[in-house]
Amino acid sequence: MPKATVFVNNRSEIVYVSDKWLEEFNFSNQDVTGKKILALENRISKEGRQALKACLQGENQKKTIERSLFISLEKQFEWTYSTWYDEAENIIGAIIHSEDITQLKQTELQLEKQKVLLHETSENGNIGHWEYDAVQDKVTWCKRTKAIHEVPPDFEPTIENGINFYKLGYSRNTISMAVDRAMRDGTPWKEKLQITTSNGTEKWVIAAGKPLFNDNKFIGLIGTFQNINEHVISENRTKESQHLLRTLIDNLPLNVFMKDVQSKKVLVNKHELQFYGLEHEHEIIGKDDFAFMDHNSALRSHEEDRYVMTTLKPMLDQENEITQKNGKSITFLTSKIPLMNDADEVIGIIGFSLDISNIKQKEEELKNLINVTSLQNKKLINFAHIVSHNLRSHTANFSMLLDFLVEENDETEKETIIGMLTHASDNLLETLENLNEVVAISSNVNLEKEPVNINEKIRSIEQNLSVFLKNYDAKIINSISNAASINAIPAYIESIFMNFITNAVKYSSPERKPVIKLSSTNKNGYTIVSIEDNGLGIDLKKYGSKLFGMYKTFHPNKDAKGMGLYIAKNQIEAMGGKVMVCSEVGKGTIFNIYFNEKN
Repeated sequence: MPKATVFVNNRSEIVYVSDKWLEEFNFSNQDVTGKKILALENRISKEGRQALKACLQGENQKKTIERSLFISLEKQFEWTYSTWYDEAENIIGAIIHSEDITQLKQTELQLEKQKVLLHETSENGNIGHWEYDAVQDKVTWCKRTKAIHEVPPDFEPTIENGINFYKLGYSRNTISMAVDRAMRDGTPWKEKLQITTSNGTEKWVIAAGKPLFNDNKFIGLIGTFQNINEHVISENRTKESQHLLRTLIDNLPLNVFMKDVQSKKVLVNKHELQFYGLEHEHEIIGKDDFAFMDHNSALRSHEEDRYVMTTLKPMLDQENEITQKNGKSITFLTSKIPLMNDADEVIGIIGFSLDISNIKQKEEELKNLINVTSLQNKKLINFAHIVSHNLRSHTANFSMLLDFLVEENDETEKETIIGMLTHASDNLLETLENLNEVVAISSNVNLEKEPVNINEKIRSIEQNLSVFLKNYDAKIINSISNAASINAIPAYIESIFMNFITNAVKYSSPERKPVIKLSSTNKNGYTIVSIEDNGLGIDLKKYGSKLFGMYKTFHPNKDAKGMGLYIAKNQIEAMGGKVMVCSEVGKGTIFNIYFNEKN
């Protein structure tokens, strides 16, 4: 017999058994005839025993589900009990059919799980399903789909009214074409669209559908319908927030950047791109500072990043000078803050840099202005003191001589007094000329420097001082190259050299003829002109502080006043230079004049 079948008599003893039954229950090598079935298969359930007893008593057909264990594999069988009659309709036993329904039960269980899962997914994901039967021209919506459309439970949908729920315009046109293509070409669809519910509420949904065919004949559609309105609204709000944040970051008047734990850029704003001369963010994302800065600047920035990420301490308002690959340097005021994730793990840094180059330049200009102002004030006070002192001296001298002249009756004495008045007038004129020259030096702050040949000026001075030098029997030894030049204000150079040369001759030693040696050299951006004499020399410890003072005495000889050297020193400093002196009493003096070659 093709089915697993066993015949038992009224005493439940096996009379006939099919090979299939013996095989199903592992009795192939045994003779089971005459044995009680309940003894052989003692795992028959209580329901199975009752069904067998009822069948032997002539009751209707019974069915039970029996489980059997075969080498750790449990199988399920459906046992069907039928009463066995003889020709005289007497009950002589029961006929039992067994069918292995293990696979069927597993399929049913899997199907039930799928139903539960589908229901949970539908509820949690706000997803409904629908079906269109083309043969009956009938559309079916599940409860969730109806709830999304906000229609009553007894609403009867159709293809036409279903499409009309979609918002007029893009959404309705898109779904109409998608349904048409599916019916005509078998093309499935999945679209993000808008509907207007029966209550007038607009919702975003994902509508998906798939055509069904039987023997290449269209028989219907099935699909899903997901309410994503809250997700889209949240997504739009997020995009708006991101756009607002991006707009804010890009329009901040400073550089903003974000780095990962390897100090590579993951976000920058427009000012950061402009600083490096870039147009697009992808040109800098994923790269570190070594790609855009010189080695020292990049190394310092990298060490700062490591410190912030290691200590988790922000670095605030750090002043740094950053040099780019092209050599351009800019001073920034930089702050770096550790960036943490939800687990309080550092994932990078956020940085802000403010370009303060202009501020630093203004600070430097202000410092220079303060220094110049301070120097000018000192000069002004000194100048005012000299003017007050000298003019008062001259005025007192004039007043006294005039009083003498008025009271004197002797003509010879009057002539003497007039001579003294003339001499006093000459002295006053010289004082005024000196003071005027000091004022000119302080006023001419915008004069431009230009190349000046040194020897041309020296020859001009020698010619102008020829009588003066001859009277002192002075000699100038010039070892300066004819090609030597200095970057200076031409109006000052002749005055400077003349003051130093005449000073060397005036204060020469009476024991020897004055000799003045001129030489030049270049060092550290300066042209150094040396003027060496063999004169009296100066006690620098005693008179060094007075050497370049206005009308200061710098030598025991009381006629040795420093007005000429004062003017020369001011002219040199006005051109950005300086003067150094070394001297030995009785042997001579060397003045080293440093001319700054920078404009």
